[in-house]
Amino acid sequence: MTSGDRFTHRAGSRLAIDGASIYYEVIGRGDGPPLVMLHGGFGTMEDFNSILPGLDGPFSIIGIDSRGHGASTRGDVPLSYARLQTDVEALLDSLGLNRCHLMGFSDGGVVAYRIAAETSVTAESLVTIGSRSQRKDVDEARKILGGVTAEGWEEKFPDTVAAYRRLNPEPDFRALVPTVVGMWLDLTGTGYPDEAVGEIGCPTLVVRGDDDHLVSRRAAVDAVERIPQGHFLSIPFAGHAVHMERPDMFLLAANHFLEASTS
Repeated sequence: MTSGDRFTHRAGSRLAIDGASIYYEVIGRGDGPPLVMLHGGFGTMEDFNSILPGLDGPFSIIGIDSRGHGASTRGDVPLSYARLQTDVEALLDSLGLNRCHLMGFSDGGVVAYRIAAETSVTAESLVTIGSRSQRKDVDEARKILGGVTAEGWEEKFPDTVAAYRRLNPEPDFRALVPTVVGMWLDLTGTGYPDEAVGEIGCPTLVVRGDDDHLVSRRAAVDAVERIPQGHFLSIPFAGHAVHMERPDMFLLAANHFLEASTS
């Protein structure tokens, strides 16, 4: 990538999927292998901009704003990881893609786990950052996750809420928050992939910051041990959003991993 390869929310496209308008952008080399980037809760594709200039490889990078987030509308259906998975798969199908590399942060990583574990899209490689895979791991952070409110989030992260209101065609943050919290706490089959991660057949890099307060080291290692080609990257002195906090250390390993996965 180059310094000009960033998501901007200016030159993207939209796709109507089940009552929502899903926004996406494609940057990098148009003829390169597709790398799909999936952001976390209340974020946008721009959360990956800290690593895009340093990302090696001739990728065609597809950034997607999840349903209800960024420039994508929410529609009338409840949010769930299965719903976001369906949106991503429908968008890739519209682009004529049935194979891709996947990189997901937090909620985006859960969605990426689900996609890679199933067969609608063939995952060539998978990188997850600060993402849990098992419903039993929700209890470790239930108090934090269940206590999130629109008012509290706006007080703590005013810039993310301002970006949402600026980008979203139908902004309603107070309505969005409980649907996202419900997704976090979903312990049904529409939530975390659980045992299905054992079906992931591609090389997988599970990344966690040592100070991540939402995903424990045990939960991350558990995912690695369940995935046949799983690798673990623990980055010191970093929290949940490790790719934004320590992009240098993240890129050192991610570039090596992606090079090995595309060679």
